Amino acid sequence: MSSVVAVLSRTMLILGLAIALSACASRPRDVLTPVPAAASGTDKVDLLVATTRAPATEAGVLFSGERGSGLALNNIIVSVPQQREIGTIQWPSSTPGNPERDFVTTQVTAMQPDEAKAWFKRVAGKQRRVLIFVHGFNTRYADSVFRFAQIVHDTDANVAPVLFSWPSRGQVFDYNYDRESANYSRSELAAVIRAAAASPAVSDVTVMAHSMGGWLAVESLRQIALQDGRIPAKVTNLILASPDLDIDVFRKQVMEIGPKRPHITLFVSRNDRALRLSRLISGRMTRLGAIDITKEPYLSQLESAKGLTVLDLTALQNGDRLNHTKFATSPDMVQLMGDRLIKGQSVNDSGLSGSGALGATTVGAGQVLGSAAGAVLTAPILIFEGAGRR
Repeated sequence: MSSVVAVLSRTMLILGLAIALSACASRPRDVLTPVPAAASGTDKVDLLVATTRAPATEAGVLFSGERGSGLALNNIIVSVPQQREIGTIQWPSSTPGNPERDFVTTQVTAMQPDEAKAWFKRVAGKQRRVLIFVHGFNTRYADSVFRFAQIVHDTDANVAPVLFSWPSRGQVFDYNYDRESANYSRSELAAVIRAAAASPAVSDVTVMAHSMGGWLAVESLRQIALQDGRIPAKVTNLILASPDLDIDVFRKQVMEIGPKRPHITLFVSRNDRALRLSRLISGRMTRLGAIDITKEPYLSQLESAKGLTVLDLTALQNGDRLNHTKFATSPDMVQLMGDRLIKGQSVNDSGLSGSGALGATTVGAGQVLGSAAGAVLTAPILIFEGAGRR
């Protein structure tokens, strides 16, 4: 009887999370049809988007969730309304949207690889830095474009933003299809990373990945390391937000990448409901983005780690309802990413965490995180920072 109850409980949990994860299904699909930008009251985000998706047949969708035959590049400009809360995406209720209140697309231009240099010259700041973002599971092409535009806008990180959008169908019950699509896209993401790092116009590269995209990002870096002997020196930082990654697999991937690897920053949350579903689907194996950094065996493993920073966001309350995208929806985290993490700076400047040991530090309301950051956090975050930044 108890086993039947357990099965029913798991089924109800899966169905409940599936309904929550499918909430975006009512949004209009053709939001990528360009509209005239508003004259004032809006900001512009200029993105280079690389994708392994197949072209869509519907106008304004651009790319479907099916797998394409190669890598396609587009320059997409997104208009972001100024009057909104940090961390939010204001989706049009119908198309075309209103630029004064909605996220809208104002330009879509197909590109060839040799045109990327001109794009970079136009959008890169004086620091000549590139941020490559890899989205997660259950993400349509338009979702990935608008989410990354929101992150770039809200962090104000002064980077050339490159989105890598892999073939996710945007359906919660296509988890296994999405996972295989991530595998399908490893070589193309590796090529994008290599190309950015090889450019003499680029000073350094940060790779940031969310959810299942964390598997793709780490696996692509592992492929580069195995094929080339090491990760390019310009790839200085890897940020994994809520990574949907088997912790044992991640440990082996990092070992195979080798000691000359980017500094790794993890955002974890013990109350991540999406990773709870992933754990059930994946044979009850702990997901990297849901570990408890204050308990064994993770505490000892972190204390022996080098070049690793972990931020536990469990106590943050101003995120999404699944607690799976806090890194992008929490104003505290958005500000911290822009002021410090995307720039490759340490979070340890003001002694919030001990080098090589977990200080179990709670950053209280109003406490300044480092004199150089200027980021005032209003919610508690547990921070671990290991020794040996690259």
